[in-house]
Amino acid sequence: MSLKSFLSKIKRLSVSLISIRNDYRTQQTFCLTRFVIKTLQDLYPEIPIPLDHKDPYTLLIAVLMSAQSTDVRVNQITPLLFEKADNPYDMIKLTVDEIRDIIKPVGLSPMKSKGIYGLSKILIEKHNGEVPQSFEALEALPAVGHKTASVVMAQAFGVPAFPVDTHIHRLMYRWNLSNGKSVAQTEKDAKRLFPKELWNDLHLQIIWYGREYSPARGWNLENDLITKTIGRKSVLKTLQKKS
Repeated sequence: MSLKSFLSKIKRLSVSLISIRNDYRTQQTFCLTRFVIKTLQDLYPEIPIPLDHKDPYTLLIAVLMSAQSTDVRVNQITPLLFEKADNPYDMIKLTVDEIRDIIKPVGLSPMKSKGIYGLSKILIEKHNGEVPQSFEALEALPAVGHKTASVVMAQAFGVPAFPVDTHIHRLMYRWNLSNGKSVAQTEKDAKRLFPKELWNDLHLQIIWYGREYSPARGWNLENDLITKTIGRKSVLKTLQKKS
């Protein structure tokens, strides 16, 4: 056998080994994601919606208010706001200061009150008072970022989306399904790994799981079946050291 033939054979063998390794990793990842999906579906066959609302507009306002706050606190305050204005036409009859006084307990009220007033005005001027059904139009509204737009598209209009909050970002890293580099990367990985038809349910199921079984503080691994089973080795090692 000539040297050229030998090197060519080695190259083909290397390519085959890389292909086998990639196939193994793909199959392993598939098994991990199926385990996550099955566990979450067993725990949450019916999925509660965290923020109280009655239509796309009240959902949009509630999600905007939830930034750096809690759903519990938002659900306590939105009835007070919606009693005065539950549509954009009534909302712009209030002043920014009046809105701010009502929503102050949720935090960041100066920014949020301006956003609520400003987006309500734009909805009337550009969208006939209706919440638009596109990411582009939603993200063009004041105080509406990609996550808020994703929640509205998923929960109000049923469009597949994967809004990433702190719980999802934390758990995707703990489960070794994303590198934790950024929220954008976590969303990209979630959409790549999970079937599109499950996105709208899964993002809520992961949030509830994170709150109940895998919180940032007071975390007990014994209660956290998913992380205990498939968790990132470095995360588990760090937790064991603290125990």
